[in-house]
Amino acid sequence: MQEYVHRLPDALTAVADELDREFERLLVESSTLAFRVAYGVLRQRQDAEDVAQDAFIKAHRNFRRLRDRAAFRAWLVRLTWRLALDRQRANRRRTNRDTEHGRLSPTSTTSNPAIANERAEHVWHAIDALPEKLRLPIVLSGIEGHDIREIAQLLGLPEGTVKSRLFHARERLKESLKWMI
Repeated sequence: MQEYVHRLPDALTAVADELDREFERLLVESSTLAFRVAYGVLRQRQDAEDVAQDAFIKAHRNFRRLRDRAAFRAWLVRLTWRLALDRQRANRRRTNRDTEHGRLSPTSTTSNPAIANERAEHVWHAIDALPEKLRLPIVLSGIEGHDIREIAQLLGLPEGTVKSRLFHARERLKESLKWMI
C-alpha cells in the first residue's frame, strides 16, 4: 500500500503533463482562430489580442473539464466570442460614461477621411446591428473564410441552420447597405 501512495504523485504528474501537451497541440492548431473571432467582434487589434489571450488562459484553466477534445475549436470559438462581447459591452459602457461626463475617449473622436475606411466602418456598423445569431455565422464565413460545414461544427448547429442564418444575415446587410452602391 505504501508503495502505491509514493507512486501516486508521479502518476498524477504524468496525467497533467499529457493534458498540457494535448492542450498545447490543440492550441497551436487553432492559435489564430481566437484572435480572428475576437477581431471580428471588436475590430481593434489590441483589444482582440487581449481577448484572445484571456480566452487561451480560460481555456487552459478549464481544459480538464472538456469531455470531447474533438470539439476544442468550437469550444474556443464560443469562449472567445463571449469574452469579446463582454469586452465590447464594457467598452460601450465606458464610452457612454465618458460621454455623459463631457469627455470623449480618444478612439471615439478619431475620424479617418479615407473613403475605404469610411465604407468599412459602415459595413461593420451594419454587421454590429445584426442579431448575435446572425452575426457570428457571417463573421465566420465572410471574414474568417470558413465554409458551411466548418461553421456548423464550430457552432454546434445543423448545416441547414447555418445556411439559413447566412442567407438572412446577407439579406439584412444588403438592405442596410444598399445606399452605398
